[in-house]
Parts: sequence; C-alpha cells; structure tokens
Amino acid sequence: MSDPVLAKPPGDCCLNCFPHDGTPTGKFITIADVKTYIARPPNPAQENRVILYFPDVWGIDSFTNGQLLCDYYASQGTQVPRSCDRLFPRGTSDPVHLHRKDRNDTTTEPGFDYELWKKKHQAFAATAVPKWIDALKAQFGTPETKYAAVGYCFGAPYVMDALAESSSTACVGAFGHPAFLNESHFINCARPLFLSCAETDHTFPASSRHRAEELLTASKRTFHIQLFSGVEHGFCAAREHG
Repeated sequence: MSDPVLAKPPGDCCLNCFPHDGTPTGKFITIADVKTYIARPPNPAQENRVILYFPDVWGIDSFTNGQLLCDYYASQGTQVPRSCDRLFPRGTSDPVHLHRKDRNDTTTEPGFDYELWKKKHQAFAATAVPKWIDALKAQFGTPETKYAAVGYCFGAPYVMDALAESSSTACVGAFGHPAFLNESHFINCARPLFLSCAETDHTFPASSRHRAEELLTASKRTFHIQLFSGVEHGFCAAREHG
C-alpha cells in the first residue's frame, strides 16, 4: 500500500549550526545504551510529568543548545500543564558534528557520506528508541506518570510514533520543521499534536503541511498549526537558518 512522503529527509541546510550561550544545569546518564540528558524541574512534585525530547541531527551533546532547551522545559514544570520535565533522549548515537562542523566543512572528515549517515541512524533509532522508552518507563515511571514528546527535524517521526493509536507512550506531542514523515504518521496520530512550521521549508513544504492538516481533520484529531513567516527549515532548533 502506498504511503506518500510528506516530510522529506534532512538536507544540507540541516548541517548549519549556531551554538547558543549558557550553562546547562542537567546531567547525562545512560539508559538502554543511549546517552540521555536529564533536566529536573524546580518542584520535585512535577517529576511525574515527563517530556521525551528527540533532537535533530546535531544530537543533544554536540552543543549546549539542546541541553539549554531541555533545561528551559524543566524550568517551566510548575507553570505549564503537561509540559513535563524530566528525561530527554539524545536520539542518535553518532551526532553529525563528529563528521561536519557545518554544511561547508570538508576537512573534518573528507568523503563523509551524509546520505549513508542518515540511513544508518534511522536504522539505529528504529531499534534503540522503543527500547529506550521502555527502559525509561521502568526506571523512572509510575502508574501516574504522564509523558509528552517533542522533536525537531530528525526527531519528528519518533514524536509521531509516540502519538500513534497503537502506542501508549505520549498523551500529547509537538514537532518543529519535521523530516522523515509519511501520510501514515498523520493517519495514525491519535493524540493532540502541535506543529511548528516554517514558511519556507524544502523538507515540509506548504503542500505537505496542507495535506497533513487534511488528514488530521478527516480523522477529527486535535491539532494546532503554528506558521512563522520569513524563516526556513531549522528555524527553531540548534541551527541558524538554512
């Protein structure tokens, strides 16, 4: 059965980056062989609400960007219902900064095959993410724990997997400038979804955004689309505009 692509794979612009300033306050541990960043809320009573953070190709330890974002989510734990705030996975085992410092870099690793890298990490994540979620729940979860999922670019499909009708992982989810999404991700989405999108996005263009809206509407799903003018793919994560 055909499953049309709505959000294409990350492109060269995803190799741009712009490090943010700040000092992370969380810490790294290992869960199910995945390096994991933990950011806790100021109020321990909020620790039964958890965001699963799925980063872009830069991972969460390439720069402080992802860590600072997780710290911010955690800091809002006592004010933002369901924003949850405890554990955030890295999402990839081999962030792209080990091979490229930006999209024009050809010296860090001459001959680096970006297309092969993407396929390798899709295969890794397909196996590692479900195990990571199960281990996280076993180690930190309780029957009362509520989970949300947030993802950027490469991380978007794992948000959608967590919201699928066949999954019991997340009660709500959000993504920014997504990649690797098919129509089935939206057809199977069973829980509230927030879509943060760029006016200009080679990966998730307006036609795909409109089709996603049609699919979610046809299924009577709860969703909200946020569209920013004058920005491109990568606008709300660890990179500068492509």
